[in-house]
Amino acid sequence: MSLVPVYGLLAEFDNPTDLLLAARRAHEEGYRKMDGYSPFPVEGLAEAMGFERDRMPLVVLIGGLLGCVGGYLMQWWISAVSYPINSGGKPYNSWPAFLVVTFEVTILCAALSALFGMLGLNGLPMPYHPLFHSARFEFATRDRFFLCIEASDPRFELTQTRRFLEGLGGHGVSEVPY
Repeated sequence: MSLVPVYGLLAEFDNPTDLLLAARRAHEEGYRKMDGYSPFPVEGLAEAMGFERDRMPLVVLIGGLLGCVGGYLMQWWISAVSYPINSGGKPYNSWPAFLVVTFEVTILCAALSALFGMLGLNGLPMPYHPLFHSARFEFATRDRFFLCIEASDPRFELTQTRRFLEGLGGHGVSEVPY
């Protein structure tokens, strides 16, 4: 028995079709905490692993709405409360004059929430990942395809999961230590 805790098991495949089939099969077997790695995007891989829609559109919408309301309230406060100046007989709350700045602040806040939401939801910055311990994993950026089932998966059991991954037809299965 190893004294080093295991992050998961990593299976290596030759082509994207094998990876896609393996991911679909692992999802059918009940594995939920897994990830696929490839040198280029593989269409259908996320769906095969059972990934649902993400929360990113909601984060951007909320950021944009907060920017819209905040931009309008900022201008209203300045024009009607802090420095009420009657300019050309216009009302203090002149919403047509506020539209341009409100729009720009909306776009700015939506873009910033997209940036920080992406970083937060992806767990970035991540200067270290346990997969960096695997000697074969460096080929994920060249010509190999990998499927990693994490040990935190409720269905994960080291020998049974190893047998399952070996039965998928990959090149080999290796343990990934923390």
